[in-house]
Amino acid sequence: MRILSAAAVMVLLTAPAYAQMPNLNLIPETASRTPEQKEQDAIREKAYKESLKKIPDTKASSDPWGTVRSETPKSAAPAAPAKPKTGGNAANSAR
Repeated sequence: MRILSAAAVMVLLTAPAYAQMPNLNLIPETASRTPEQKEQDAIREKAYKESLKKIPDTKASSDPWGTVRSETPKSAAPAAPAKPKTGGNAANSAR
């Protein structure tokens, strides 16, 4: 009796999971193309290749900040001479 009830519980638990599985066809039948469809594909492919030939090659930089930045780095500003310390420790030691 215990085995029968365990089997019933397993069936009841797996039924909702089985219902959620999508119906997938993993091996679709290969549809053969008609001569008209093959001709249309060839025309589309030819038009696509011709449109790609019309696109110009861009060799210039597309950097929008290129005119703002300079190519050579600016030289560093000359360093200011060091000032002698006149702070708290130097004033206290002179007294």
